[in-house]
Amino acid sequence: MAGRVTIQDVAAAAGVSPSSVSNLLNNRVDKMVPATRQRIERAIAELGYRPNRAARQLRSGRTQTLGLVVPSVGNPFWGAFAREVEVAALKLGGNVLLCNSERDPGRERRYVEELWEDGIRGIILCTSLPSLDHVADVIEDGLRLVTFDRPAQANDPRSVVSISIDNQVGGHLATTHLIDLGHERIAFVSGSLRSVNRSARYRGYCDAIEAAGLSVSEMPVWTGSETGEFGDVEAAGFGRAAAASLFSGEQEPPTGVVAVNDMTALGFCRGLRDAGLTVGTDVSVIGFDDIILADLYDPPLSTVRQPIAEMAQLAVVEASASPGNAAEPGRSVLLRPQLIARRSTAAPVGAVTSSPA
Repeated sequence: MAGRVTIQDVAAAAGVSPSSVSNLLNNRVDKMVPATRQRIERAIAELGYRPNRAARQLRSGRTQTLGLVVPSVGNPFWGAFAREVEVAALKLGGNVLLCNSERDPGRERRYVEELWEDGIRGIILCTSLPSLDHVADVIEDGLRLVTFDRPAQANDPRSVVSISIDNQVGGHLATTHLIDLGHERIAFVSGSLRSVNRSARYRGYCDAIEAAGLSVSEMPVWTGSETGEFGDVEAAGFGRAAAASLFSGEQEPPTGVVAVNDMTALGFCRGLRDAGLTVGTDVSVIGFDDIILADLYDPPLSTVRQPIAEMAQLAVVEASASPGNAAEPGRSVLLRPQLIARRSTAAPVGAVTSSPA
């Protein structure tokens, strides 16, 4: 049959009304006799009918299929978040299509366009880009966009919903933890600081350093190449390279390290072992995210936890809402992260620390 198969084509082939086909597609079959159901199912299979997602979602008033665009499930944090999103979507009777963007705005754009053209009207976009200009026209057309891990920005389209932790608070928590243990030379290890979340974590680090009466300019900050060549998949290798650089003997090494995420932190720990140093004794290392590997590492990694189950549920509820118009205001949800202290951090050798009150 030429052209796209419609619900009317299926109804004609099965010898039923279009409303009967619709009832089957929407699982309203309590009063449908088995023979009728079998004829409709046979017609659907023979004609190769595919329900139009957009039409079904408009009728139900709720998005049934969500798009999820993450940087890369090569980072266990994004794999865990994707799983939580799917769990939350299934509870609402929906499902999820997953895309990996590698933090490339061009790929983000292509995936958003393809999902929109396939009838998906709610998308969770995990991006840290300062601007959403590359998807603004799709938002204007009615896309329900929820950004994750990216607080609302002043230039965001009015209808965008943002869900994130306070990354600046998280950076401050991690750095203050090391300062309270007695560390005075603390490195910050990250990739390019041009992303919204990384720059916020760095600001929190700087705030804590200055609040302790220390000088940020005297602290080793390692960002590698600002071209952004280290992505989520390469984060562990990035951390390992940072350790090799900071402990090369060319400068005074740090006694404590704040890493931008757990994979970078774990790579840094591997680099310390390459140099013959002991994590948690010679050098303290704290990460960010609390991925499953953090507690399994030896020694277990101190980190800053993101409440991903709660955040995923919020994101799914918002993305599943009925598509509105671009003039309707969205909202911004900013959650507080939690410090998780484990054995990868301790007082520096020879330091004397006071017991907490």
